[in-house]
Amino acid sequence: MYKYILQGAGDINWMGLFALLTFFSLFVISAIAIFGRSKAYIEKMANMPLDDTPPSHPENSLPYEN
Repeated sequence: MYKYILQGAGDINWMGLFALLTFFSLFVISAIAIFGRSKAYIEKMANMPLDDTPPSHPENSLPYEN
């Protein structure tokens, strides 16, 4: 059935459709990643530029690890 619908649609700009679907997928994935973060992580990242203390072990730990 979809085959006949696509045949009757005429000249579809497949590259434009692919770009739209790619953008929409990345947008949804990034929204899920952002809203899936914990409140403590977001607060820690928000306060990092204001924190003057150097990290305790910069070579062994990432800045967002507790």
